Amino acid sequence: MLPGLFYVLAIICVIWAVVAAVMIAVHMNRRGFKVSFLWLRLMILKYLHEYAKVTREETGRVGPLFYHYVVPLNTALVIVVLLVITKVR
Repeated sequence: MLPGLFYVLAIICVIWAVVAAVMIAVHMNRRGFKVSFLWLRLMILKYLHEYAKVTREETGRVGPLFYHYVVPLNTALVIVVLLVITKVR
């Protein structure tokens, strides 16, 4: 039962990161940056870097969407690694 919970948690984290990526792309598009939604999966790191740079210049801090992308994605990665490690045994 516990591994099933981890699978669900990992999927929720990935969905959270995808929604944050789309929100970052929309934010950058509104700021006048050319954003390709077709290539979002490949270009998200560029958009993420630009988002952090723009928000840091405006407010002195990195915008919250940066963390809404990075934290759940890293959490999902840790969960998947733990599931793989426990599955190997």
